[in-house]
Amino acid sequence: MTYDLLIRNARILDGTGDPAFRADVAVRGERIAAVGELAGAGAEAETVIDAAGRYLAPGFIDVHTHDDTNVIRTPEMLPKLSQGVTTVVVGNCGISASPVTLAGEVPDPMNLLGRVEDFRYPSFAAYAKAVDTAAPSVNVAALVGHTSLRSQVMDDFARPASAAEIATMGRLLRRALDEGALGLSSGLAYRNAFHAPTAEMEPLVAAVGEAGGVYTTHLRDEFAGLPGAMDEAFATARHGRVPLVISHLKCAGAGNWGGAPRALAKLEDAARHQRAHCDCYPYTAGSSTLDLGQVTDEIEITITWSEPHPEQARRPLTAIAEEWNLSLLETAERLQPAGAVYHNMSEDDMRRVLAHPLSMVGSDGLPNDPHPHPRLWGAFPRVLGHYSRDLALIPLTEAVRKMTSLSAANFGLIDRGVIRAGAYADLTLFDLATLEDTADYATPVAAARGIELVVVNGVIGYRQGAATGERAGRMLRRTQRIPNSLTQHDMENTP
Repeated sequence: MTYDLLIRNARILDGTGDPAFRADVAVRGERIAAVGELAGAGAEAETVIDAAGRYLAPGFIDVHTHDDTNVIRTPEMLPKLSQGVTTVVVGNCGISASPVTLAGEVPDPMNLLGRVEDFRYPSFAAYAKAVDTAAPSVNVAALVGHTSLRSQVMDDFARPASAAEIATMGRLLRRALDEGALGLSSGLAYRNAFHAPTAEMEPLVAAVGEAGGVYTTHLRDEFAGLPGAMDEAFATARHGRVPLVISHLKCAGAGNWGGAPRALAKLEDAARHQRAHCDCYPYTAGSSTLDLGQVTDEIEITITWSEPHPEQARRPLTAIAEEWNLSLLETAERLQPAGAVYHNMSEDDMRRVLAHPLSMVGSDGLPNDPHPHPRLWGAFPRVLGHYSRDLALIPLTEAVRKMTSLSAANFGLIDRGVIRAGAYADLTLFDLATLEDTADYATPVAAARGIELVVVNGVIGYRQGAATGERAGRMLRRTQRIPNSLTQHDMENTP
């Protein structure tokens, strides 16, 4: 048999959580053609890679990104490709690049995605076409952001939407779903969505349920009000008959550290009755726009950018306040609009969420931040190298499942996230012994070590620490309903 690509002598982590096994993987076109002992069958290929016992996994799926405009403006996507990521899910936390057109100031936190000129996609179809034209190095699947919908119909975010505005948002959302959007995301903690009550969210989430999509949410409160915010999310998803993903589940704020067991118990209880999961990044600091509600002296806050005071980037908020002889809150007000890193989580809580069977891996990286959180470049190698190999927090097979097949199933990415004949040839070859995330808070822009080969839709896009220049990613439009009913696998993996 003759193939386009043949990877020999690999230790296969097929994405399902099953034990690793040694085999060859043959690729023809964009699909995996065969998996097994192919040398004796006379297999030949235009390109042959000797894996020499290194691990071959499905390409990693980053379920929580803000790469919406970057997949078009910077289609090389090195921060993700260099981690072994082959698919990104964009449109998270209520903010998406479509269906949106803007004039003037970009509302917070939509400014995380870019400048006003980056919001020029009045329909999801227009955005999808732009992605395909840009030909990024990774696949792209997209949610529609609730705050982005609000930006198209409301002139004042500090109130609930009217019935007419909800109806208009619903029409925009249904059209996007018909054109291939995965579902809806919300960011109810942000000031431009916080005033949206359940009565505003329920009809929108119900539209997602009717179309067979998924609902993801940055909860209304990740601090002391976390339990109530989780209950709100569960109830909204049940009402809409839609699968739920809680974005970056955490117990934020020093007063809430130690709350992970309670939060995970609530997630487990909900998952016995409805399809519910979460995503998690492997760090104890978050990053977003500078939020006055999170300004406190209980944690370290580092400014990453500031429009009126760019010279203050990469400095602690406390140091700026001392220099200006102002309170922390007054300093934060003067810096806005700005971005920040918040060291607001405990290591134990984060580890518990990361290790839980209902959690997936998502980077939540901010590619437009001039001094980004290291998760943008390091999240996936950090899970595999630091938390699985070094700390034995998660078995390697389970860590890979969390970033491949579980993600594909929850977001309806058909024939992705697994190594088997007939699946798309999205593959990542890595050396577990040398795998290391090198990005840190001081030097956040740094490619990981140990990612040796990344294949996207059958094409080698990254090899031995460098992009090949071959970009084979594409827009992944939702083509069928994402299951809402609990599967046997869900029930077996709910404690």
